[in-house]
Amino acid sequence: MSKQHEETDRLDKVPADLAAALNAHSEAVVLFHSSVAQSMGLDPSAYKTLFLLSRLGPLSAGEIARETGLATASVTDLIDRLVAKGYVSRGPHPTDRRRIVVTLNEASVTTSRRGFGVPNPSLAELCERYDGEQLELIADFLKRNAQRLRDDLADTPV
Repeated sequence: MSKQHEETDRLDKVPADLAAALNAHSEAVVLFHSSVAQSMGLDPSAYKTLFLLSRLGPLSAGEIARETGLATASVTDLIDRLVAKGYVSRGPHPTDRRRIVVTLNEASVTTSRRGFGVPNPSLAELCERYDGEQLELIADFLKRNAQRLRDDLADTPV
């Protein structure tokens, strides 16, 4: 069986309604976060970097580049913009004084964007429609899909 035929067979296993729902979800998420980013005076990449720092803790510019798929020069400019707005700070690495890390200034972000990193009340309302087992399944799918996207991003040349 050819590689192209195997790929077609694999794609046929993705239900059309699931693919359509994932595309609609992705569009809504991008538009939502783009709007919030704009309200904070940020571009979407800078805004999502705040979430990376919230989730992973202090990161070096190289680590941010690796996580976002952005070029290192672009990340340096991105960090400069976040520092200028007071959303992050640069400082020495806690164990390697030769390295510099970027740290989230959570109070500044929270002041600018109330509820940063906290689920929206409408999400809690949506979750009430599902039982615990269903929510675990949804969470598992979303985590695996996020990792799949990160892996795809890592395999894509910058």
